[in-house]
Amino acid sequence: MTHNTRMTPGGHLRASPLKTVTMRATAVATSLAVLVASWPAAAQTRAKGPPLLRDTETEQLLRDYTRPILRAAGLEKQNIQVAIINDGTFNAFVADGRRIFVNYGALRQSETPNQIIGVLAHETGHLAGGHLSKMRQQLAQAQTQMIVAMLLGLGAAVAGARSGAGSAGAAAISAPQAAIMRSLLSYQRQQEENADKAAVKFLNATGQSAKGMYETFKRFADQGLFSTRGADPYMQSHPMAVERVRALEELARSSPYWDKKDDPALQHRHDMMRAKVSGFMERAETVYRRYPISDNSLPARYARAIAAYRHGDPRTAIAQIDALIKTEPSNPYFHELKGQALLEGGKPAEALAPLRKAVQLSHNAPLIEMLLGQALVGTDNKAYAEEAIKILRAALAREPEAALGYTQLAMAYGRRGNLAEADLASAQAAYLRGDAKTARDLASRAKTRFAIGSPGWVRADDIVNTKPVKN
Repeated sequence: MTHNTRMTPGGHLRASPLKTVTMRATAVATSLAVLVASWPAAAQTRAKGPPLLRDTETEQLLRDYTRPILRAAGLEKQNIQVAIINDGTFNAFVADGRRIFVNYGALRQSETPNQIIGVLAHETGHLAGGHLSKMRQQLAQAQTQMIVAMLLGLGAAVAGARSGAGSAGAAAISAPQAAIMRSLLSYQRQQEENADKAAVKFLNATGQSAKGMYETFKRFADQGLFSTRGADPYMQSHPMAVERVRALEELARSSPYWDKKDDPALQHRHDMMRAKVSGFMERAETVYRRYPISDNSLPARYARAIAAYRHGDPRTAIAQIDALIKTEPSNPYFHELKGQALLEGGKPAEALAPLRKAVQLSHNAPLIEMLLGQALVGTDNKAYAEEAIKILRAALAREPEAALGYTQLAMAYGRRGNLAEADLASAQAAYLRGDAKTARDLASRAKTRFAIGSPGWVRADDIVNTKPVKN
């Protein structure tokens, strides 16, 4: 994981568009921008947007967290994914009907699995309730009402100006807008309350406590108490903190699972994930403050090993990683980390052995396969080109939106002298990065190298004829 590239080289950041609905009513659009956000599948990797962090270990843990919740919500067959946003603040949200977005800051700050599971259950409540589509309907209706109100207000303003009552005309414009805003915010507050209730229902159905959810919401309520003091409760997009937390506590405490603790093995995985996030995403001094040398736990050693490779002496880092592998030789992510450190340290040939082991132990995780493919290409050994192509194509079949994979595939084809496939892979990489012009130029060149009507020619032609996405 790095701030500008990826959680691990096996992962990558995808530039994706967070498209918002444009409204003439500026006040509504500004206040509710996050509510009307959408992430259309057709445009998900073809325009700039918030960077996503990819990491096999973390994503697997989040899948394990969400799977029972989604099953309880009746959404297990919807292929809903959890995407990690490169943002250090505590936040999670849904912006379409198929993904829950969570900031890495929320993962870092959640001390127990139950705390982040509660947040994920709340967001699942929004998905199960169809809140996004319902809110869009409310916004469309509000936009029409706003336009009518503004036209009527303008008429009143003109009349007021003629009669000398200018302030009354202005009030005629602002009063309907304020009423419409209150209606929208009231609707959203109801959605938040419903999502809280649904979350507790899902947690009860899966035999999990809602205490972590309550603890998280209470913490933020306490932090925001001063800022909301004296605020108009009807002009808040979420229920007033104290009232919401009180209602949630009453609901959560009524559950027979209130005092149920997280499984120790799951807590260990959570601690390892938090250590990984810290090691990759925080400054060295912060990592060593969180995980001092006196702490000999496995998560602490994991965080320090990552920080050592990112900020310190590579030899010291490899020694620390080797010690981790000795402790847990079947942990694929320790082998992945060693391969990553060697690859980024300019030793791709030495990275091959640990990365092959990581691929084997992870049962061919596609992001780790891409890292192995990158190492094979990085050796500049033409003998590895065919293996790299095979591995990268297999990985991309399961992760078709990975620009990094296509970039490495293009280089591997270049080693083999297959310029048609190299151009096509480069075009696909550019397309996924959001560089439509470069993608079309490369695809046009690829078409001249393929036989007309061949599969490669057809794929290149699709890219050439793809219209740019307008945000």
